[in-house]
Amino acid sequence: MDTTTLPRPSGPTTTWEPGALPSDRTRRSGQVPDRIVRLWRGPADEPAWARPALIALLVATGVLYLWGLGASGWANSFYSAAVQAGSESWKAFFFGSSDAAGSITVDKTPLSLWPMALSVRVFGLSSWSILVPQALMGVATVGLLHRLVRRTTGSAAAGLVAGATMALAPVAVLMFRFNNPDAMLTLLMVGAAGATLRAVDSSGREGGHPVRWLSLGGALVGLAFLTKMLQAFLVLPALALAYLLFARTSWGKRLGHLMVAFGTMLLAGGWWIAIVQLWPASSRPYIGGSQDNSILELTLGYNGLGRLSGNETGSVGGGGGGAGNWGATGLFRLFDTEIGGQIAWLLPAALVLGGAALWFGRRHQHLRSALTLWLAWLLVTALTFSFMAGIFHAYYTVALAPAIAALVGIGAWVLWQHRASYAASGVLAFTTAMTSVLAWYLLDRADGFVPWLKWVVVVAGLAAALVLAGVRHLPHRVALAVAAAALVTGLAGPAAYAVSTASTPHTGSIPSAGPTTAGGMGGPGGLPGGMRQLGTPPAQGQGQGQGQTGPAQGGTTRTAPTGGGMGGLLNGSTSSAAVTKLLQNDADSYTWAAAALGANNAAGYQLASEEPVMAIGGFNGSDPSPTLAQFEKYVADGQVHWFIGSGGVGGGPGGTGSNDSSEIAQWVAANFTATTVDGVTLYDLSGGIK
Repeated sequence: MDTTTLPRPSGPTTTWEPGALPSDRTRRSGQVPDRIVRLWRGPADEPAWARPALIALLVATGVLYLWGLGASGWANSFYSAAVQAGSESWKAFFFGSSDAAGSITVDKTPLSLWPMALSVRVFGLSSWSILVPQALMGVATVGLLHRLVRRTTGSAAAGLVAGATMALAPVAVLMFRFNNPDAMLTLLMVGAAGATLRAVDSSGREGGHPVRWLSLGGALVGLAFLTKMLQAFLVLPALALAYLLFARTSWGKRLGHLMVAFGTMLLAGGWWIAIVQLWPASSRPYIGGSQDNSILELTLGYNGLGRLSGNETGSVGGGGGGAGNWGATGLFRLFDTEIGGQIAWLLPAALVLGGAALWFGRRHQHLRSALTLWLAWLLVTALTFSFMAGIFHAYYTVALAPAIAALVGIGAWVLWQHRASYAASGVLAFTTAMTSVLAWYLLDRADGFVPWLKWVVVVAGLAAALVLAGVRHLPHRVALAVAAAALVTGLAGPAAYAVSTASTPHTGSIPSAGPTTAGGMGGPGGLPGGMRQLGTPPAQGQGQGQGQTGPAQGGTTRTAPTGGGMGGLLNGSTSSAAVTKLLQNDADSYTWAAAALGANNAAGYQLASEEPVMAIGGFNGSDPSPTLAQFEKYVADGQVHWFIGSGGVGGGPGGTGSNDSSEIAQWVAANFTATTVDGVTLYDLSGGIK
């Protein structure tokens, strides 16, 4: 098929195709409103099955992301505590404070917390009110990606393939059922890509308004920055390259339009940074994750360049400047035991299909611009994740899922249109065979997990690949059946992991999708190198908590040893009824019902009591918040009722950052009497020094 027959991107239309369901007579009688008919049938240029298939995809995605959601409890207690605080205090809401009294913020910008906090304000504090907004963002991401691919190709089938690929990515299932910032980050980045492609398509057209679309894309990237800081900027090269190369206007105007978009990005992402930077430090929470109470340091250091170099002051595993603390770096990092099952299933296929489609669609600018954007997104992000020496977790790879899904949808469709070509059918066959072999390899790592599936996938995949090599000789319906078989085998592995992920509760700060694999997260080795246990109170009255472990299948997490409490660095504490009652008694008389070492240790007690619990030292226990002198003053002023003795991970010898949290723990133990309640060591600070 000649490339000139490829359709232009299709947009919304006001012409609706009449059909049999519901009948015209029913419509005229007013029993079914026209808007419902239009929603079901879709635009006139779509086949009759397209809109029902899209609705089915979105409903199935919603079920996958929402089913049994409450089983994960508080999920990441670190963020759940901040959500609870934001639902109680607008000031805590704005700054992203870990507690309603505003002692310290989370170590991220707070945009992702705001929808969850608003949900809790409306529906009350529960696992569902926290996690449902995340799941809905996942459904929106799948729907938006379907829309973008369908618009690029003019094919509803291509959009469905892309949407299904996105929905079934194991790491996407994990993140859209969890309360980390990555859910909102992914949705905003896909939105920015869509706005940029609209800007490219509308450039050179009368009334196209490319600057408006490009500005919208810049604003969405700015909002993504307020979600997870510099990670949002990984898509900037792709967005800028697509517009710079393919906008139908002069080079000067292209550069000018990009500068306008850059300005909107700065406004959308910089207003909150400017307010925090200018706000008097004495009347706002300490900026968690920084060593000098600076949002700029957090942005450029701990959450910025330090992630690339490994030099992260305050990180429990950083400071060495090497790659060993967070796993070996290299070109094949994304295929290793820990990360491969999260995202690697269709990564090679996306690169091959995207590259081949770029060649076959070379005469069509709308295809080239979209493929360039998604390929650049995939390559820049994948290479960054592969070689970054700082803090890196497998779930970060959800940022790759939209690019992989879009390239698979667009690439497979373009090559299918050219299946009469030996080259196109050969690429389709090669990609199918490669994907099935990779799926066998990834499934083989998960010992005991649906052991027959890997053989079904590889045998069916290789058979489909063999037939695809000669697909040009097959009748149309037979060819479609073979293509469907190839698609099913390609998605079978990630779908199995997706179901495993959705059926397994996930808690802690480092969740993992799919079943446990040998040598992956949660296996022998525990915490990254350089981590150490915080100084804890002396042995008198010390509790016996040993830190929680993740689920046996999927969501396994690294866990830190703990002292007096039941929490740790990566898992939230668990408060008993007796401890919760103690924290709630007379809590209104104090600014903080309690203080605990580390944000996760404090989080469980705060979520149980719904009273402010000061997180000494922030997430890692390594932030100088508060200092020993400040904490002594809080106690002298009667602002803190209880101190919860516990361990964690933080700065000082063997780590980096402040050692104030250890000094506070030692000072409390030396000056106050300990008591043990349900295995938890507590110090009553209200009576003064013993």
